[in-house]
Amino acid sequence: MGKGKLAKWQELATFDRVYDPPLEEAIDGKDSPLKGKWAASVFENDQPIVLELGCGKGEYTIGQARRDPNRNFIGVDIKGHRFWRGAKTSNEEGITNAAFLRTRIEFIDLFFGANEVDEIWLTFSDPQPKDEKGTKRITSEIFVEQRYKKFLKPGGIVHVKSDSPILYEWTKIGYENAGYDIRYASDDVYGELIYRVPQSLRHLLEIRTFYEQMWLEEGRKIHYLQIVV
Repeated sequence: MGKGKLAKWQELATFDRVYDPPLEEAIDGKDSPLKGKWAASVFENDQPIVLELGCGKGEYTIGQARRDPNRNFIGVDIKGHRFWRGAKTSNEEGITNAAFLRTRIEFIDLFFGANEVDEIWLTFSDPQPKDEKGTKRITSEIFVEQRYKKFLKPGGIVHVKSDSPILYEWTKIGYENAGYDIRYASDDVYGELIYRVPQSLRHLLEIRTFYEQMWLEEGRKIHYLQIVV
């Protein structure tokens, strides 16, 4: 591990609301002690919980936490040195409704209990272009059915925001085949969708990560799906 990454790992250990459980426990199928207890034990309130799975640097997690102090946001990624930036910003700004969890998304149901989560955001996930069946693509209906539904509340929402036409099309087809209620499906968020969604959703869609802004400047379109589970 390089010195830069090592320094970030060491600093992460000093931040509030950053959780790095032993990966071996998840591999063994052991439930997290925080399962079902995030609101009470981590945030010390009963506000709704929103996850960002595959959060990268945590830009979207922090952006949402800033804009909506009445909900709790948890960024999840396997690479802690990535979300170090978001965790550091959260601590520097005193953002108490944001937390970060280091784990693989395939183990996510070990960390959250039934009806514990209100919404999931999947932002710029790896499209896994060779994974036509969706067994590795975290936006797929397979992940929704086998993992996310275990902890989403009835009527819970899954948001997918992506720059990948392949991911958008495959995910949309999968949701349609699974019979989900697709509330929004757009291949151009900032073209037509942004003007017809509620203001509360518009504020969240307008959050732009570093890479998203770069892709927009390159002329790429941003795609969006929202389903009700």
